[in-house]
Amino acid sequence: MEEDCCATQLIYGDGQFNSSGLDRFVKEVKLAECGLSYAVVAIMGPQSSGKSTLLNHLFHTKFREMDAYSGRSQTTKGVWIAKCVGIEPCTIAMDLEGTDGRERGEDDTTFEKQSALFALAVSDIVLINMWCHDIGREQAANKPLLKTVFQVMMSLIQPPPRFEYLEPVLREDIQKIWDGVPKPQAHKSTPFSDFFSVEEEVAQLRQRFFHSISPGGLAGDRRGVVPATGFSFSAQQIWKVFKENKDPGSSRSQGYGCYCSV
Repeated sequence: MEEDCCATQLIYGDGQFNSSGLDRFVKEVKLAECGLSYAVVAIMGPQSSGKSTLLNHLFHTKFREMDAYSGRSQTTKGVWIAKCVGIEPCTIAMDLEGTDGRERGEDDTTFEKQSALFALAVSDIVLINMWCHDIGREQAANKPLLKTVFQVMMSLIQPPPRFEYLEPVLREDIQKIWDGVPKPQAHKSTPFSDFFSVEEEVAQLRQRFFHSISPGGLAGDRRGVVPATGFSFSAQQIWKVFKENKDPGSSRSQGYGCYCSV
């Protein structure tokens, strides 16, 4: 019998947290039985860039995909989660509403910042999806959003664990953003590669999510893992913090180190 991914809307488009839905999801996928042996992977990127489609191909989930014949429009509203099928350990995929969509307008970026910081705080791995022809652009390449993410990461009391290498993708644009982010004196000269690892190829990506939390895995050096029994409560409290903050880019956030892939 085919495994059910149990796709569930976690946060509605208006910012309301679906606590009952999350409790039901946790029960259906038996997350509480996993202890510390589980992982969360989130994806963010521009609207209609194929985020849901990529997750469905990688993890055999059933997130709603855009129907191109019906016109380009917002498909994912808010934040959705689903259990990745056939991946060990238990892995939860998180599908974020696309950025830079006309539905919210160009000036309303509060939700996309809140949801991005939420994903950064609760996820072990974050995928950033974009079209190749958008590289070098401002909004389409998520440069303002990445700047917010970098600023919050730098505000953490303790930096994420050091990574051994950085794949040279989008180096010029990302380096410019990094250089422009204010940093504590102790990290004035700290290179970008100490905080993020960015990887280009996705053809073999699914295989890399097997045993992702084992030593040497994508999230093998994660810290501050929340036991599965406390995931629901922790996620609600983290969203509450970001939801109540009207200026997410300036907040001091408690989050976890994550692996970013483009």
